[in-house]
Amino acid sequence: MTEPRRAGRLDQPREPGRIILPRLDKEAFGRFAETFARFMGTARFIVYMTIFVIVWVALNLIGLFGLRWDPYPFILLNLFFSTQASYAAPLILLAQNRQADRDRVSLDEDRRRAQMQKADTEYLSREIASLRIALGEVATRDFIRSELTRLVEEVDEATHRRLKAERADRAERKDERKEQRKDAKRAARRAEEAGYEYELEPDDQPEAIGPGPEMQAPRASRG
Repeated sequence: MTEPRRAGRLDQPREPGRIILPRLDKEAFGRFAETFARFMGTARFIVYMTIFVIVWVALNLIGLFGLRWDPYPFILLNLFFSTQASYAAPLILLAQNRQADRDRVSLDEDRRRAQMQKADTEYLSREIASLRIALGEVATRDFIRSELTRLVEEVDEATHRRLKAERADRAERKDERKEQRKDAKRAARRAEEAGYEYELEPDDQPEAIGPGPEMQAPRASRG
């Protein structure tokens, strides 16, 4: 076991004495100071203070029931006002300091939000610029509409040319069939004149089927 330290020894530091002080809630005291400062800055406080001074002075001048505890020049009242002012000034300063702290926090928050908004605005500006650059290489609605209109016109024109060509082809085939019919009729007429019979096919093609009865050689009679 170690021996207790002797008092007055220079080789060991002194232990500071412990002074127990009352601990106050800073937040509660600050709220009280703000409430007091706010009340002192109202018209109600001025009215109450004026009524108190008038009653104090009147009672000490009249001496009601022989009570004149603060005769003229009202030294006790001046002491009361001095005490009140000595306490009111620190309370008002405390309230102002708390308000300044709140204002500083609010300003810091506003500055932070302003920086965030500025960063967001710059980001959006860059995005809009990139979108504009990208849209310069993308087909717009008017361009697509004009291209579709041009394609429709080309398709209509091609269809019109195809239909015109088909009509011309049909007319040409019709003329050819007419010519073939005429040729077949002329061939049939010449064959009839020559003594042969021709039979027209369904496609109007002439076809010789042999000599007619009048063109056949007469058979020799037996006998």
